Amino acid sequence: MNRKMLRTTQLDRSDLSVFERAAEPGEWAVPGSFAFTEEDPEQMVRKRRLAFGTGWLGLNSFGFSTFVEIVEIDDLAFERAVQALAEHFVDAYGAPSAEIASPVAREELEYAESLADQKILTLLALSRELEDGAIREQFRIIDPTRATDHAKIWDIVPEE
Repeated sequence: MNRKMLRTTQLDRSDLSVFERAAEPGEWAVPGSFAFTEEDPEQMVRKRRLAFGTGWLGLNSFGFSTFVEIVEIDDLAFERAVQALAEHFVDAYGAPSAEIASPVAREELEYAESLADQKILTLLALSRELEDGAIREQFRIIDPTRATDHAKIWDIVPEE
């Protein structure tokens, strides 16, 4: 059975200059606020602060993306994403093992899945801030029927 999930996307190449490490288009993604829990946004360098403020975490490169889109994911790909995140918890955060980190990784992916409750190809943007010592996330839905309007400069008219 297919489920809905978040996948990184780029409307332009700006993520390459905005973030320290940009996610590639097409990576499974989670909000990734856990990546900032031990940091003070006021002390972050500019690109890190931008990732804190607006970045979704890609699960291949562990880079950031400004936008994600809602797509279908099958159970096998979902389980692979859980495993990739669990291994990242070991490598980047010192979790004792991927097996021990797996439930936390699954919870993070299920949270991302819960955000994918709109129609396929809907875009989401994220804003994050520190409020009273806690990270607060807000999500903005970008309707897929309007997402390409900004780049539309001509209409294609069939020949007669």
